[in-house]
Amino acid sequence: MPTYLYRIIYTSALLWFSTGLMAQTPISLSEAIEIGLGNNYQIKIAEKELSIAENNNTLKATGRYPVIDFNLSSNNTFTRSNNPAGFVPKVTNVNSGLTPSVDLRWTVFDGFTFKINKQRLDQLQMQGGTQVKVAVENTIQSIILAYYQALIQKEQLGVLNEVIDLSRSRIEYQKVRQEFAQAGTFDVLQSEDAYLNDSTSLVIQNNSYQSALLNLKLAMGVDDTDVLYEPNESLELPKTNYEFSDLEQKMFVENQNIRQLLIAQQLSKLNTDLQKAARKYPTISLGSGISANGSAFWQSGTNPFTQEPFGGDLSGNVNYYLNLTGTYNIFDAGNRKRAVQNAKIEEEIAAMNIEDLKRNLSAQLRITLDNYNNQLQLVDLTERLIESADKNLKIAEERFKGSLITSFDYRAVQLNYINASQSRLNAIFNLKNTETELIRLIGGMVRE
Repeated sequence: MPTYLYRIIYTSALLWFSTGLMAQTPISLSEAIEIGLGNNYQIKIAEKELSIAENNNTLKATGRYPVIDFNLSSNNTFTRSNNPAGFVPKVTNVNSGLTPSVDLRWTVFDGFTFKINKQRLDQLQMQGGTQVKVAVENTIQSIILAYYQALIQKEQLGVLNEVIDLSRSRIEYQKVRQEFAQAGTFDVLQSEDAYLNDSTSLVIQNNSYQSALLNLKLAMGVDDTDVLYEPNESLELPKTNYEFSDLEQKMFVENQNIRQLLIAQQLSKLNTDLQKAARKYPTISLGSGISANGSAFWQSGTNPFTQEPFGGDLSGNVNYYLNLTGTYNIFDAGNRKRAVQNAKIEEEIAAMNIEDLKRNLSAQLRITLDNYNNQLQLVDLTERLIESADKNLKIAEERFKGSLITSFDYRAVQLNYINASQSRLNAIFNLKNTETELIRLIGGMVRE
């Protein structure tokens, strides 16, 4: 068997081996996103943190309700004395006491901090929800890009399969011509070399496609090593015309990063209110409780006057209390005043962070929109280019069979068709990438 046939068989075996390792399950983009959202650990972590914020967001956590404690204490003493000069030379005393009590502590008024604390807990819960949305956005964006990258690689694989069919037909055509003495060995070998080069490119492209499928599975968070998900949707072109002013307006309202800073600003304002309340208002607290004291006393020995044993005795008492306490700070060396000033400065910093982020996001939005519009033009140009390359390839095939052009010219047209296809697919992917970034910037990723 000729050497080139061994190479063809080897190339085909590699191609079969690389495509047959794992089963490929067709999947749509929406299904991939659904699986990915269910598997992503960052989303799960953010949801757990949100659950903590929801558990904390109760009136009980603000200090609004009283605290009731039950206490139980035991006091025991054992005394043995030896005094020869005393009335009772040797005496043993045992005293045992038990004191249960119930205490209530309730802050009746502390400058409306109960209400402020509840508002703060509401904001913390909103902050947790925003963090979940950010994690969802990142997951969706990574899945979309991985899905379209796999689609691009799949389309390019189809282009190379089409080209290799043409190269195979070219070999058969040259062999027929060789039989009729219209082509030489050089022409056949040149066709075979072109076919082998295309086969090599096909193996490399198939490997790229398999890598894209693995990246898609990674983005989806799937751990099963025996299955790959193959995109089954067509490569649709996003060609929406966006207006910057409309996008910017939506971004200022819906962008999750801006929302996070708005929540941080509100938390800073609530902190300022807390510091003002601590400085302006007194604290009124109520304390109440009940305690009981019971004791048992026993003494050894005999009473020298009555000649009777001392023995033991029981005693006890019950105490009640109800106290109202008011506290107002008169002087603390300016600490509370300084705390209010610092809180106001932090509030101003939060407002500056929002304005700075808005400015940066507006610049990023404009750059992304310009890239999107440029990619739209590139897609249109590459589509026209691929139409022209396809027509040239068909004409070149007819002219080659009619011996009007050389095999070198025909091969050049083939390569132009491959390059044009690659340029078009790259332009489509870049267009989808920039559109996905636009949607993320305006906060539309989760909504869509």
